[in-house]
Amino acid sequence: MVAASLYLVLPDQLIPGPRWPVPALEAAILLILTTFTPHRTKQASALRRVLVVTLVALVTVANLANLGLLVHALLQGGVENGRALILSSVAIWLTNVIVFGLWYFELDRGGPNQRHQPSHREPDFLFPQMATPGAGRPEWSPAFLDYLYVSFTNATAFSPTDTMPMTIVAKSLMGVQSAASLLTVALVAARAVNILT
Repeated sequence: MVAASLYLVLPDQLIPGPRWPVPALEAAILLILTTFTPHRTKQASALRRVLVVTLVALVTVANLANLGLLVHALLQGGVENGRALILSSVAIWLTNVIVFGLWYFELDRGGPNQRHQPSHREPDFLFPQMATPGAGRPEWSPAFLDYLYVSFTNATAFSPTDTMPMTIVAKSLMGVQSAASLLTVALVAARAVNILT
């Protein structure tokens, strides 16, 4: 819902096409998720998994399109309002943090349901609690806020900080996130400073 709200505050020139289809589709998927899939159970739901991955992919594509339009507008000299530019870049950057936090949460060890099974696949991320004996409680497993923190630190440092990506998919996602953050912060900040001064 936060990502959909951030999408709605973007100026028209940063939204490909009409404003309402993306948030409406996100809301519809969220409604289906909250209505028809199990909540906080240890049972895996194939429908839930498909809907969540679809929702996260939709938000990712929309946000990358917004970023692409922002970069295009900057390169074409179409952005003259520094305040709107900064607010738009903050919305795109925050959405980037949220969406990649969701990707990491859904990816690691097969997703939230699989992570709690003894037979889960190998970890996609190595958290300090997993690598340092006694640093976490026995049977520690990361929660969504752990992945959101990983996403935040990756978006601000443009690289992993305390949690290392272990698989090609995790490394690829972190690379895409870092590149999007770097574009958002470096290019947009430089242009905004020029406009405002």
